[in-house]
Formats: sequence, structure tokens, C-alpha cells
Amino acid sequence: MRQPSDTHAYPAHWEADVVLRDGGTARIRPITVDDAQRLVSFYERVSDESKYYRFFAPYPRLSDRDVHRFTHHDYVDRVGLAATVGDEFIATVRYDRIDGHGLPSTAPADEAEVAFLVQDAHQGRGVASALLEHIAAVARERGIRRFAAEVLPANTKMIKVFTDAGYTQKRSFEDGVVRLEFDLEPTDRSLAVMRAREQRAEARSVQRLLAPGSVAVIGTGRAPGGVGRTVLRNLLDGGFSGRVYAVNRAFPGEQDRLDPEGVPAHRSIHEIDGPVDLAVVAVPAAQVPSVVADCGDSGVQSLVVVSAGYAESGPEGRDRQRELVRQARTYGMRIIGPNAFGVINTADGVRLNASLSPRLPAPGRLGLFTQSGAIGIALLSGLDLRGAGTAGVSTFISAGNRADVSGNDVLQYWYDDPRTDVALMYLESIGNPRKFTRLAKRTAAVKPVVVVKGARHSGSAPTGHAVPAPGIPDATVSALLRQAGVIRVDTVTELVDAGLLLASQPLPGGPRIAILGNSDSLGLLTYDACLTDGLRPLPPRDLTTAAAPDDFRRALAASLADDACDAVVVTAIPGVGAAAAADLARAMRGAAAGAAARGAAKPVAVVHLQIPGLAEALAAPWDAPGAGGREDGVGGAAGGDAADEAPFPAPRIPAYPAAERAVRALAEAVGYARWRRQAEEPGRVPEYEDIDEAGAAADIDVLLAPTEGEPTAQAQTEEAPAEGAPAEAAPADGAPPPQAAAAPPDASADAPAPYTVTLSAPDAQRLLARYGVSVLPALPAPDPDAAVRAAARLGFPVALKTTAPHLRHRADLGGVRLDLGGEAELRRAYAELTDYLGAPEELRLVVQRMAPRGVDTVVRAAIDPAAGAVLSFGLAGAPSELLGDTAHRLVPATDRDAAELIRSIRTAPLLFGWRGSRPVDTAALEELLLRVSRMVDDHPEVVSVDLEPVVVAPHGLSVLGAAVRLAPPPPRTDLGPRHLPSY
Repeated sequence: MRQPSDTHAYPAHWEADVVLRDGGTARIRPITVDDAQRLVSFYERVSDESKYYRFFAPYPRLSDRDVHRFTHHDYVDRVGLAATVGDEFIATVRYDRIDGHGLPSTAPADEAEVAFLVQDAHQGRGVASALLEHIAAVARERGIRRFAAEVLPANTKMIKVFTDAGYTQKRSFEDGVVRLEFDLEPTDRSLAVMRAREQRAEARSVQRLLAPGSVAVIGTGRAPGGVGRTVLRNLLDGGFSGRVYAVNRAFPGEQDRLDPEGVPAHRSIHEIDGPVDLAVVAVPAAQVPSVVADCGDSGVQSLVVVSAGYAESGPEGRDRQRELVRQARTYGMRIIGPNAFGVINTADGVRLNASLSPRLPAPGRLGLFTQSGAIGIALLSGLDLRGAGTAGVSTFISAGNRADVSGNDVLQYWYDDPRTDVALMYLESIGNPRKFTRLAKRTAAVKPVVVVKGARHSGSAPTGHAVPAPGIPDATVSALLRQAGVIRVDTVTELVDAGLLLASQPLPGGPRIAILGNSDSLGLLTYDACLTDGLRPLPPRDLTTAAAPDDFRRALAASLADDACDAVVVTAIPGVGAAAAADLARAMRGAAAGAAARGAAKPVAVVHLQIPGLAEALAAPWDAPGAGGREDGVGGAAGGDAADEAPFPAPRIPAYPAAERAVRALAEAVGYARWRRQAEEPGRVPEYEDIDEAGAAADIDVLLAPTEGEPTAQAQTEEAPAEGAPAEAAPADGAPPPQAAAAPPDASADAPAPYTVTLSAPDAQRLLARYGVSVLPALPAPDPDAAVRAAARLGFPVALKTTAPHLRHRADLGGVRLDLGGEAELRRAYAELTDYLGAPEELRLVVQRMAPRGVDTVVRAAIDPAAGAVLSFGLAGAPSELLGDTAHRLVPATDRDAAELIRSIRTAPLLFGWRGSRPVDTAALEELLLRVSRMVDDHPEVVSVDLEPVVVAPHGLSVLGAAVRLAPPPPRTDLGPRHLPSY
């Protein structure tokens, strides 16, 4: 147990594992009084030059006073952090709070002096940069806003650490010393720097896993069979270019070779003469800790743990899994697994098959990541059967329980991997949705990311996954992924279908699809499938069953040359006197090659029924047996026009056994291409001059401040009204300012408990008005006379409605009476409601002026701890709720996001003049969405906004009800210093 340095508790939340520039890991933690000997040992390993740079004078050893000073901190005004590997320090950083004269100080002084020392053997690994991120976050937490550092001019490495960090800084030179001062408030540049470093480090850590120079299989069986021996056999059969070692402590002492494999055999990894980059661990779970310790002591860089018996086996296994990760990271190693299927890299210079797959897949442009070994087998098998030649595999990672390396890490690697053109991912859990959507969006801007999500409806993480399950509905997850440019599909089959098309064909320029083939019926099925998936098919062209390969070639060439066509689906069935599949494939590939040579390449997909060998011929190398041509595209079908088959590499064309599958893959490519075009010119977040951000912040501070007074903001309960009942009328100008919320029952000065407050109607309306959102006033009507007075104040005609929680927004239950034009009508409606639904105090009736007729909609924004702030839109009413017809976008929303949001629901035609109705004011609706988005983005304390209903008329709109919840802002892990997740 760690002891605090002085009187303050040890800040365990400052501990973090980080990935360094070379892909290794280190642990950052506060320095304590127990670290005295570690500090002395660390200092002894630092060169005299580095010591001189740190203390500006020769300083060969630390005095007892120095050791005491550097290990005793109050964790407020004096803080020290260390980066450790194993049990040793490799770097330290500390800050001391100072006043305006540079003297030691306490709060409210907001400046501190910072100094680093990095062991020479670890310089250049990015340790100082990682420490700077973490010490800056600690300082901000403790109220420090600015760092000052004095550096010798010759210490260029440390000067570069500061200047490259991206903070706003000031530099001066005095008395032979460079003085740097910089603000700690994150900037766009500092955030970009941090994320660029994160990408390089995490990509490098995955590269070390996928491109090792040597592999040891620990747990290789003495007899054929078994997991370890199988992995060893697969490594050798795949042609791995590096060194391979078999390790088993049960090998006889005299055995130094494993036959028939012919590889060196060792009882321990310590016996191996030379470095081991990757260890595949295939021993029982109980033996893994000692194996990991041996690997760490021997300098192994990465582990693939195929052993089972971890989180998938229950609570005890979950604890064992956490300890495995902690132990591996202690040594700076990263892990695939446990319970992993393995990893594959088909690169010529690597040819790594450290997996249970018996074959190394054909090399190609598809990157595969899966959290399931069974799905991994299905993917590899499906690609082997259908994609051999069309689209092989660049890399494959089956992460098992993904206790360490996750899909986020692999996306970092694929982002700038020149061998991967398409990323295919099977995910059962997303541990950090904010980071995943950020990385996926960046990757999708340069290459497609296709995802199938398992465990969509279970509401919890699959067995074996220690990640927290996000509480957002699957429909929301899907919408957010699509906003990030991710192609979301439903099945593994669709994953392969989309991957084959995207890896082998250019992106379509639009949704116009030409259909041609020798079957009118199959063409009609394709036409219908196109309409179902939102494409714009051209009339099918029937070549008749007598069509020869040359007819297909000419028809395909004509469609590819047609400016009215963006993609082509070719349908084929066995015809009369059917030609060989190779001839038909050669004709189609020749036409595609000719179009590409003329700069008119378009995607082509083939749907065929019962034509053996056609899919293989369409995917085979052009000079392969049976292809009948050369890779340069010369030598087309007999009788063909050579002008239509210019010398150009003949594209491989994906083939599908059903029209629906080909069209679905094509539709996904069309949607992705549209997203790519839009991403090149992203929307903007508009500025509105009437927004009072400072006023809203002041209101929020008051509303969230606990007091002993009577609250206006009500503690969140199911009974809190959203529309003003039984609150007072909406405040007019000059009304009293908002009152503070009452302190929650368990709040205390030392440990304030998190709580939320639901604002009363006046306070909610006041806060929304700061952002230009007006809510139509609703006046309480506790009795018929009060209802009449309220109507007289507002002006007839009015609406009378209930605001009781069980009746609110339930017009179908008869709790609303509209267009009440006079006192008699109002009193009659009041009597009907109270007779039918209950007493006035139960119904909480309110009177509201009638709004112009229009379409009732709902606008919501909420903070999800996992995904961040989400803006939602849909039509009001039970049908939309029943169908789940709601659209979502991440905040901050741009003008393009708002426009897409209202058009992406299935009931959107009601907004645009469906069946002769008048179109409503969608421009006003988009502006409302953007204003709500701005408020939630500007003020993270606003955890929920619910505007219902919003009546959108042909001119303008009316917000009839509003509910706002506030809470202390949740931590933004995506804006803090980079660190590896800990589950």
C-alpha cells in the first residue's frame, strides 16, 4: 500500500499506463516517501551531462535532503510524478507552486515551476512528452494555470519538448538561461499534438505485434497437436521470415531441437540466445504469470495470449485477467488476448501466422479485426472462398477478451498503413465510444471502415470483456457511427460482401445504377433491390439468354461510358449454348479495364446464378490459368474490339450469388462515397449574435450552487414538471434571477456528492432564452376560475392540458383540449378532463395560448458518459416512439448535421409537404437544433434538454414544453492526457 508523502491522501486517480513513441509502455504515478531508494538508483543511472542540464551545475549524487524533498509532496503545491518500467524509475517530473516573484507559494497563486529528468537510455522514447501531458493535467486540477521552466540553451531536447507541446507560450533569455512560460489551458494545437503522438505511439505498438523479427511459442507441446504446437506449425507453414523458437519447461534437459519442425527447443525463454520480439503464450492460466515475468525479464516486446481461463470464466478469471494486464504493462509489453485466436500479417517480408488458422490467407488490401475467434474463422474462410484474388488480407487480429490491445489501437495502425485499403471489424463491445468514433472518422476520411456489431440487444458486454457497457441504444450507436463515416452492416456475410466490393472497385460517383444481363427476371429483382436500398436504378437492359461474352463486353463498356450511370450491376445466368465462365469473365474484365484506361472507372458488381467458376475467373490474376489473358488487359475475348480493351491492368470484379447482396454492398459504397465528398467540405457551427454564453454560465453556477434556502430548481424526481405546472408564469424582463439548488442530502464540504437538478419552468425558460430559444408560456390552472384568468391573460384561443408525469405528452389519452375560443368552452373542457382523468391536483392542468398549426416534433440533447453529447430529433407521438424513428448526431452539430438530422427520419416527408400538405419551416427547425447543440456544447453542466412538443408551422415554430437538467460536468476523458484504459 502506498503511503502519502505528507498529510494529503495519495491521488490514485493520477496513475496511468501510457504508450511511448517506440510502442512500449510505461506507468506514470505520483512519487511517494517509499520511493527514496528507487529515486537514488534512478539518479545513479543518469549521465553527468543530463544531471548538469537538470541542476545547471555538476551534481554527481543526491543528498539526503534532496531525496527527502523529491519524495515528500503535498500533492497540491508540490507534486512529483515518475514514469516506471518494472519497478524502476525511467523519468521524473515535478512542479512547485510559485508566486509572482518565483518564491514558493500556495493557492490562489496559479503558476508553478516545472522540471524533468529522463534516464539517458530512455531519451527519445517520448517519455518527457507523456509526463508533460500528465503533470499539466494534475496542475490544472490543483488550480495552476501556467508553468514556468528554466532550461540551458544546450538542452535542445527539453526545449523541444516544451515548444512542441502546442500550448500558448512565451520565451525569454536571461543570464544564460532560456525561460519558458506557457499556459496550461488546452488549445486546438496542443490537442492535435497530443492526438498525433497518441496515434504514432499506438500504431507503433501494434506494428511491433505484427512485424516481429523473432517469435517464441511458449507452451509448445512435446507431441503433435495441442494449441501451442498448432501455432508453431502454422508459423512455419506460413513461411514466417524471422526466427522461431519452441519453449516448454517439460522439454528434456538434453533436447535442443524440436522435430519434425526443426526449430530450436528451450525449457525457458531465458535460454534463448538473442532477442525475442513476440511471445505466443499457450500454457494453462495458472502458469501464465511466471511466463509473463520471464518474458519481461528477457526483454520481450509483445505477447499473444491464447490461453483461456480469464474473464470469460467468471469473477476469479476477471481478476486474473486484470492482473495479467497489470503485470505485462509493468514490463512495457502489450497484449493480444487473453483467449485470443491470434494475429496474421501477410506482408512479403513478414508472413506471420501466429494464430490457430491453418493457412496464411492470400495477401491483399483488407485489414480484419475481430473480438471473436469463431467470427475470425468465418471471416477468413469467407474471404478464402470468395475473395481469393479479389481482395486478400493485409493483417488479421483476433483479440479475444481484448484486455489490452483493442479496435482503437488497430485503427491507429491501419490509418497510415499503406498495405490496408479497407478496414473490416467485428465488435462485441466498444470500451471507449468517444475515442472510437473520433479514430473511425479520421480513418474513414482516407479508407473505408466497415463494422458489424454483435451483442446489440443484450445491454451488457459479452462474457470475457471487462469493458463497461455503454447505456446508449443500439440505434443511437448506429447513427453516431454513420456520422463518423463508418459503414455499419448487420451480418458477417454483409461485412465480407462490402469488403470485397470496396477493396476491388472505385467508389461510385452517385446512386445511379445501370443493370444489364441475360435474365430479365434477375434484372427486375436487381432493380427492386436498388429501390429498396435507396439507389436510383436505370431500366434494366436485357441481353437475352442467347447473349455471348462479346455482347456482355459491349453492353458493359457502353454503360461504363454513359455519364448518366455511376455504377453497374451485371446479372448472369447459364444461357443457351453457354460460354465458358473464363470467357465471360474475360469479357467483363476487359470492358472494365478499357473504361479505367480512359479515366472512366466505375464500380462493377456481378450477380450470377449457377455459373461454376465465374466468381473465381473474375477474381483470378489476369495471367492465371483459365483467365485467358495478360495482367495488362491485352488479349480480350475472341471477336472483341481491341479499342475497348486498352492495355491496362484488368480489375478484379466481385461476384455475388444474390441480387440483394450485391446491391446492398453497392448501396453502402454509395453512402460512404457521399460521406467522403461531404467530409471534404465539412459544415460549420454557426455563430448567433444574440447568444449570451456568459449569462447562461452565470445562471448555471447559481442553479448548481447548493444552499440552505428554498430551491427554485427542483431535485430531480419523476414528479418534476416540464411545462410550468404548478409553477408561476414565465418570467418577464426584470424578474428575479434564478435561485440556487438545494444541497443534496448527502452533500458535504469535504466530499460533495454528484447530483442533478431539474429546473423549474421559469429557470428553464430563462436559460433557454439565453440561447435564443423561446418557450410558449404555460400558466397553472388549479381550478376553473384560475384557468379562465390565465386564458384572459394569454388571450383566446387557448389549450388546456395536463402535465402530470403519467399523462404528459400523451394526447392519445385525451389529456389535451385545443382551440378553446371562450370562457364557456374552457370551463366545459376543464370539467370534462377532471371528470374523465382525475382531480385537478393530480392532473396539474395548465393553460397555454394556441400556437400556429404545424407538425409536432421533439428536440432533445443529452450527455452520455460514453459517447458524449448527443442531439436527437423526431416527430412527436406514439407512432414515432413505437417505430423508434429518431435521428441522432454528435454535438457540436454543424449546419449540415442539422439539415441531415431532420431529413434522415422515416417520417420526414411530413415536414416537406406530404400528400399536398404545406411544407413547414425547416430552416427555423434547423436553427433551433443548432442553438440547442451550442448550449449543450458550451455548457457541459447541461446534461439534458427536452423540447416537446415543438410545433413547426409553415412560418416559424413554437416550443410548447421544455425540461432542462443540470449536473456538475462529467470528466472529459477524451480531452485529458493520453493513457491506456483500465477496466
